Amino acid sequence: MATLLTCRLLSKAYHARPLFEGLSISFSDDERAALIGPNGAGKSTLLRIFAGHEAPDSGEINAPRSVRVGHVTQEDVFPAGATVASVLADAIADQYREPHERETQVNIALTRHGLPPGDQPVAALSGGWRKRLAIVRELIIGPDLLLLDEPTNHLDLDGILWLEDLLRTARFALIVVSHDRHFLENTTRRTIEINPAYPEGYYSVDGPYSRFIEKRADFLAGQRTQQVSLAGKVRRELEWLKRGAKARTGKSKARKDAAARIMSELRGLQTRNGRDVAAEINFDATGRQTKKLLVAEELSKQLGGKPLFSDVGVWLTPGARLGLLGPNGSGKSTLIRVLTGELEPDSGRIKRADDLRVVLFDQQREELPKERTLSQALCGESDYVNYRGQQIHVAGWAQRFLFRSEQLNMEVGQLSGGEQARILIARLMLQPADILILDEPTNDLDIPSLDVLEESLEQFAGAIILVTHDRFMLDRICDEVIALDGNGEAHTYSGYAQWLDARRRSRQSPVAEKSDKKAKPAPRKSAAARPKKLSYKEQLEFDQMEERILEAEARAEECRAAVEDPAVASAHVELGRRCELLHEAEACVEKLYARWAELDAKQG
Repeated sequence: MATLLTCRLLSKAYHARPLFEGLSISFSDDERAALIGPNGAGKSTLLRIFAGHEAPDSGEINAPRSVRVGHVTQEDVFPAGATVASVLADAIADQYREPHERETQVNIALTRHGLPPGDQPVAALSGGWRKRLAIVRELIIGPDLLLLDEPTNHLDLDGILWLEDLLRTARFALIVVSHDRHFLENTTRRTIEINPAYPEGYYSVDGPYSRFIEKRADFLAGQRTQQVSLAGKVRRELEWLKRGAKARTGKSKARKDAAARIMSELRGLQTRNGRDVAAEINFDATGRQTKKLLVAEELSKQLGGKPLFSDVGVWLTPGARLGLLGPNGSGKSTLIRVLTGELEPDSGRIKRADDLRVVLFDQQREELPKERTLSQALCGESDYVNYRGQQIHVAGWAQRFLFRSEQLNMEVGQLSGGEQARILIARLMLQPADILILDEPTNDLDIPSLDVLEESLEQFAGAIILVTHDRFMLDRICDEVIALDGNGEAHTYSGYAQWLDARRRSRQSPVAEKSDKKAKPAPRKSAAARPKKLSYKEQLEFDQMEERILEAEARAEECRAAVEDPAVASAHVELGRRCELLHEAEACVEKLYARWAELDAKQG
C-alpha cells in the first residue's frame, strides 16, 4: 500500500466565508473513502481540488505525475449533439489514437455496463441513464483514483445497486461524497467527515459508515465532557485573577499565561461543540381520529398508451407508513397524483375522509419562489410565523433550519439545493396534515438533516406516503412498500428488506422465478383449448433446460472476465476476439431462454 494523494494545510473560502481551513490528509492507492459533512462544508470543492479543476486559497496537493484521476460531478454535462458512443470515444481520445482501438474500447464499455446503443443521442436519455453514462465515461479512462460527487443522484434503486456491485470489485482508489448511508456502508472502508466541529477540521475513522457513527458519538461526547472540565478550570483561574497576584513573580506570570491558554482552548471547544447541531424538524398532525383516511382499490393508470400500474390497493390510517418503489418513470409520482385527486384513475375506486388534509413535499420544488428572499419564503410578508399556536420571529424560525441571520435577505435562487429543501420542510411544518406525502425529500439534504427528518417522521401521528431512493430512510420508516416494475405491474411487500430479498432471489434464479409464475393455478380450459403435450424428446429437453441455462450463464461470465483482463487492454486483436466470444456466449443464453419459454408455453 502506497500513498496516492496528500494534501497539506488546504484552505478555501467563498465570498469571505471559509469552507475549510488547514486541512492535512492523505489517501492510499487502495483507498475506499467516504467524504461526508454538513451542507456548505466544502466536500464538492475538495473533490474539485483533488481533481485539479480548482485551486485552493492556500496549501498544496501532492500526487505522482502518472496518477490518472476520474471525476464524476453532481451535474452531468455532455456536448451538444453527442451520442453515447461519442461521449466514451472522446474520453479516451488521448489514450487511443487509432479509431479502431477507440471503437473496441467503447464497445467493451457498452457491453460491460449495459448502456443504451452507441448511436443513441444523449439528449434522449433519462436522468438515470445520463448518470450511468457520466460514471462510465470516467471508468473507461482506467482511473487510478475515482472521485464521485453524489453519484446516486438521479439513479433509481436498480441503478444504485448496479453501481454498488461495480465499485465492490473495483481495482482503483475511490473517494465518494454521498448522503446515501446504505451506499456508503456497502462501498467504502473509511469514513471522513469534514466539519469545523473537529480540532483538525475533519474526523476520520477506518471502517464503514456504521462504525464511524459509533466512534463519532464517543468523540463528540468526550469533547463536550472536556468543555465542562475546562469551564471549571476557567472559573477557578478567573477567581484567582480577580484576587490579584501578590507579586509579579515568574510563577504568577506563568499561571496567568496558563489561564489565558485554557480560556482560549475553552472558546475553541465551545465554538466546535456549538457547530454540532442539526435542523429542528417537527411535522404537525391534525389529531383526526378517523380510522380510514384514504382507501383505494384496484387502481389502474396509463399515460401515453403506456401502462404504469394496475390493480393497486392502498389503505391509509393514522400511523400508516407506505413507501413507493420503482425505476424512474415507473409511475410513482403519477400514483401520488391519483391518490391526491390531481389525476383520475383509468379504473378503480378511491374513498377519502371528509375534509382530508394532505400536505405534499414536491420533488420538483416548483412552489418555491426563487426570486423572493429567504425571509419571505419562510414567513411571507410578516416577521413572524405561527407554529402550533406560538408566534416565532423569522430569525429564530430560520435558525431552527440552520440558516444564518445574514442569509435572510438572500434570494431563494441563490441558496444551495440542500438549503432550498430545508425551506420546503419549514413551510410544510406550518401546515397540519392528515396525510404527509414526501416525494424524494432526501435530495440535497445532508446526513444530520436526514437523521432529524427521520426522527420527525417516526413521531408524526398521521399517515405518510414516502417516495425515496434513500434505502436507509425507507427501511427505517416504512412498514409497507408498493413496488412498481415499470411494465404496468405492482407488488406489495412488508418493507424494503422483503423487496430486496425478492429481487435477489429473482436475479439469482430466473428460471425458478418463471417456474413459480407458471405454477400459479389458472382456470380450467376446455379439451379443445388445451395445448398439446410435449413429445418425449421435448420433455427431455425441457427437463434439462435449467441446467443448460446455468452452464451457459457461467460460460458467459467466464468470457466477461476474459474481456476485463487488464493484460489484454491494449492488445486490440486479442481483445476483439474475446469480445466476439462474449457476444456468442450471451447470444447462447438468450437463445436458451427463448427456447425454454417456447417449450413452457407449449405444455401450458
